[in-house]
Amino acid sequence: MRVDIVTAFRGAGATTIAVDVDRYAPALYRADRYALVGRIEEDGYVASLRDLVRAHDVDVIVPLADMDQLKLAHARDELDALVLLPDAEVVDRMGDKYAAHRLFEELGFDSPATYLQDEIPDDLEFPVLVKARRGYGSRHIYRAHDREALELELERTPVESMVQAVCPGAEFSIDLVCDLEGRCLNAIPRTMIESKGGESIKGMTVKDWELIDLARGLSEAIPLKGVATVQCFRGPDGKHRITDVNLRFGGAFPLPQAAGGRYPELVLALAAGERPEPRVGAFTEGVVMTRFLSHLCLTAAPDGTLEPFSEELSEESVSPRSLQP
Repeated sequence: MRVDIVTAFRGAGATTIAVDVDRYAPALYRADRYALVGRIEEDGYVASLRDLVRAHDVDVIVPLADMDQLKLAHARDELDALVLLPDAEVVDRMGDKYAAHRLFEELGFDSPATYLQDEIPDDLEFPVLVKARRGYGSRHIYRAHDREALELELERTPVESMVQAVCPGAEFSIDLVCDLEGRCLNAIPRTMIESKGGESIKGMTVKDWELIDLARGLSEAIPLKGVATVQCFRGPDGKHRITDVNLRFGGAFPLPQAAGGRYPELVLALAAGERPEPRVGAFTEGVVMTRFLSHLCLTAAPDGTLEPFSEELSEESVSPRSLQP
């Protein structure tokens, strides 16, 4: 789905190879080339990526979703390219929402009260959220307003879950990029004006130095490498409570990109072995994003692959070449 990210890397000068299991994934057809691979859980997934890396001299692998991050982090040496992720231990801990919460507190950062099912106190304050320990895309998150509702949600959820206090106050996301030493190169906060399914569809960049310093301090303490999105709430007491750190470009990537973050350029510099200097705070505040649905029409090529079918697209871009035999 991430046409925006593929397009941005092409605009930064990269030759892009988009990979997916679904031949109808639209981002495939906005890349320079594309390949279809097996499902993430299959044994041959890493090997198929490795073969593409070697055949096309790939410099950097940019995961766009959460599902394969740990697998790619463990396979870093096998893949022969920069994998844009922190060390596997960090990936594993950020993927486990409870373990991430404990790490935030160990490092001295505020995080909402969070409990495993056998830790729930008798005097628990409501409302609370029942959240999957290893969830993504706002899946398996349920709100409970009292003890009876909490027990019901814990009983019906199909995944291992935790209980977390609902945070009052304003919600923010901070899109950041770190170098391979864990130095924060930039951090761009944005408001959450409106979201659907856990993904921001309206937001605005804010040059709020409390949020910038929060993200920079947290990212360097963990430490993070590559891109990430920090999610937090600013409570009525002025404290910032961190709920998640997602180790990928955020769903609202077009906003920090439009604000001048130039994250694809920084990623390409890291892949080239360069050591960019931090440019924390270098972005335009007050940029507003409002998202809308778009589409891409395809038609069958003579070899049976799909290619864009649109006079407008054919004039603006070169059709990608399938890497399938």
